[in-house]
Order: sequence, then structure tokens, then C-alpha cells
Amino acid sequence: MAESKIDTLENQPCPLCHEKTLALREEETEVPYFGKVFIFSMTCSNCKYHKADVEAAEKKEPAIYTFEISSEKDMNVRVVKSSEATVKIPHITTITPGPASQGYVTNIEGIFNRVKQQIEHLRDAEEDEDKKKAKNMLKKITRIMWGQEKQKIIIEDPSGNSAIISDKAEKSQLKA
Repeated sequence: MAESKIDTLENQPCPLCHEKTLALREEETEVPYFGKVFIFSMTCSNCKYHKADVEAAEKKEPAIYTFEISSEKDMNVRVVKSSEATVKIPHITTITPGPASQGYVTNIEGIFNRVKQQIEHLRDAEEDEDKKKAKNMLKKITRIMWGQEKQKIIIEDPSGNSAIISDKAEKSQLKA
């Protein structure tokens, strides 16, 4: 990514613990082949509350991005995900937007690492049958990440602030 401009506002009241320990941050950066984005975040040093989002500088149309992962190299493909986006990994999971949804700039590996973390958490907390399902799901994710199994990833964003940045990604219009 290119050079960024960061503005920070410290000692703001936290919406959760109400202490003046919240840092508001706005970062303006350029994402190659996507354009200028603003990354907004709030982080409380007291209660660890965190919220982040990504917004494109210029207005984008609602869109669906579909990408087929077919090699380990595909893990490096850049992804911009807004807090309004739904991420679908068929037969594995769907990440839906909601009050706790975060926006971020990452790559496909970063998304799979987030999913793995959630499944590992479930595996450690569930009953025997669910533990086995979680272990099998983790094996499947590892095979995908190592390029041994093909998998589609779909991002639907009504705000248009998300993208999968690759020539292999298919973009279509999201119907309202």
C-alpha cells in the first residue's frame, strides 16, 4: 500500500465503559487497483472496545465479487471488506454484517485465519460430535490454504466499499 495520512483523536469518552480512554483514528490510504480509502477505527485502552470500518473515497456501486481459490498463491490476493459486506465461503461459513461487524483491508489468507480462529474457539467449547465437525472443517480450511482444494469466496456489499482485487475476481452488480 502507498503512504497513508493518519489523524488521531485521543482521550474521548468510550461508548462502552464511558471512560475518557478512547482513541479515534482516521487513516487515508491508497489501495492499488481500488483507489483511495478511509479506514476509521475506535479503540479503548481501558475496556479494549474496538470498532473499525473502511470507506471508499469515491462512491461505488453495490457489488458482488466472486473469486475461486485454486492455489496457495491465491491466499495473497488483496481484499477490502466494509462493515456492511457479507462474506460467503460456501459449505464453510457466512460472515454477516451487524453491530459488531468490522471493516478491514487484508488478503484472502487473513479472512481464512479469522474463520479458523472462530472454528478453533468453537472446537474448544463444544461437545464431542461438534468437536469432530470443527476438526474436519479446520482440515478442509488448511487444504484450501495450501492450494490442495478449490474453494469459492463471495463478497456482497450494498455500499460498494468492498472488493477482491484480482484479475481472476468476477464482479457483478448487487440487486437491491
